[in-house]
Amino acid sequence: MAVYTHLGAEALAELIAAYDVGELVSAKGIAEGVSNSNWLVETTGSDGAGARFILTMYEYRIDIGQLPFYLGLLDHLSAKGCPVPRTIHDRDGAAYRMVGDKAVALIEFLPGVSVDVPTAGQAQAVGAALAQLHGAVSDFPQSGAQTMGIAEWDRLIAECGAERLAAIDPQLPQIAFGELAFLSGAWPGELARGVVHCDLFPDNVLMLGDRVSGLIDFYFAAEDFFAYDLAVTHAAWCFSPGGRTFREDISDALLAGYASGRALSPAERAVLPVLARGACMRFVSSRAYDWVFTPADALVVRKDPMDFVRRLQFYRANGEGLFA
Repeated sequence: MAVYTHLGAEALAELIAAYDVGELVSAKGIAEGVSNSNWLVETTGSDGAGARFILTMYEYRIDIGQLPFYLGLLDHLSAKGCPVPRTIHDRDGAAYRMVGDKAVALIEFLPGVSVDVPTAGQAQAVGAALAQLHGAVSDFPQSGAQTMGIAEWDRLIAECGAERLAAIDPQLPQIAFGELAFLSGAWPGELARGVVHCDLFPDNVLMLGDRVSGLIDFYFAAEDFFAYDLAVTHAAWCFSPGGRTFREDISDALLAGYASGRALSPAERAVLPVLARGACMRFVSSRAYDWVFTPADALVVRKDPMDFVRRLQFYRANGEGLFA
């Protein structure tokens, strides 16, 4: 369950009344998500025809001071024609409101479903949508610092420590510390960059058949290399569940879709194997940290860091020829 704060019917109705979206009809808690409380809200609509929205209350891991960046990015990308939900501003023009000490935002509802096992057609559409996003941020006026870069991967792995990492898997300490040492010396310095998603897993993409109807959950968005964002997406989409089998057809389709909207430079293509290994370490580090430090009685389901260790090992063995 991902509703951590209870809002009664009167409080919800009062909140929705601050927006020009009609009257509240219903609000249903959404089970997905682990960081925020979310509701699917139905209203009469500003024209009386009915409307749906997502109401999000930011519980933790989100710095309220960064909300203008995240929500402004949604508005910018939506205005550029990207399949991204826009923020619904209240009658005073504010993108979010405070309920007690917590911020809430009303977001456009987009139809579609997240896929567990994508087809090549869906992967190609996702690649094209990612390239469109990278083109659309060229004139986005805000910048968000990358808080989940190599320094943070180092910190998370160091806090876990070799003994606790070995309790997850005996090989994990050697793999993690060795890979971080490699990446610190191999990470590129100059590539095309802008504000990117950084977390485009299948559950953050809504599909209608082979069409991308929504890119959602931009709360790890930051300024970084476009090619790194592609590498994260590649690692997230191109393997079977558990990271045990590489899906070449999905890889080819994803890369072709991206190339249809934005051509990779020779420098980007050459360093993609390193960026893919970095993408894996980003999730190895955060998953290992959550595995070690999440209380046993927490509502959150821990994700196995070895899922991305297996993907990392694939990129180590095959990365040089994969993106040529």
